[in-house]
Amino acid sequence: MIVENPLWQELVGYFASAAIVAALMMKSILRLRLIGLVGSITFLAYGVLIGSIPIAITNVVVIAIHVYYLRKLLGRNEVFETLRVKPGSLYLKRFLEFHSREIQRFQPGFEFSPTADTMPVFILRDMVPAGLLVAVPREDGSVEIQLDYATGQYRDFKLGRFVYSEESEIFGDPISAWSEPWSDLHTEYLGRMGFRSTERAGRDVLERALGSE
Repeated sequence: MIVENPLWQELVGYFASAAIVAALMMKSILRLRLIGLVGSITFLAYGVLIGSIPIAITNVVVIAIHVYYLRKLLGRNEVFETLRVKPGSLYLKRFLEFHSREIQRFQPGFEFSPTADTMPVFILRDMVPAGLLVAVPREDGSVEIQLDYATGQYRDFKLGRFVYSEESEIFGDPISAWSEPWSDLHTEYLGRMGFRSTERAGRDVLERALGSE
């Protein structure tokens, strides 16, 4: 005799499955672990609801694994450093070529056209090149951010918080940093970094004071 589960129980199972699939699509390891944890907890609940001991036991183990690695990710003291390179750096060229598609996703239309004042700065996270900043000082004491890019696994806003803090010592003494609003994703990111909409020479830009949190 086949006993059908109530619809709401089936929906719990579908949600758990969707969360686990979504986790596997995350480039950020932190997001993968967090969403995977939600999916495993939901799957555990589903296993209990339908009385499936194998499902419940499997997801208890998976939950323990996610928690273990989340504690390692969130508890470790990461080291952030900067590495300024010359605009003609071969590694810089290869980095921009390799990440060009993702850069265009966040800053569509960006082209690297350096001048004598252009500052390309790699952001190192535990000595791994996790992001790239391209900035240009302007005569009014501000600095234009032409590119602010983080590689997929490091898009947890830690790089940005470091870049725009006094700790990074990237900018020297300029009064503010500003950027074109390249896309909705880019605008959302800069908003979280403390940038606000303003106008410069008739152009809509995003700007924040430097040396402030």
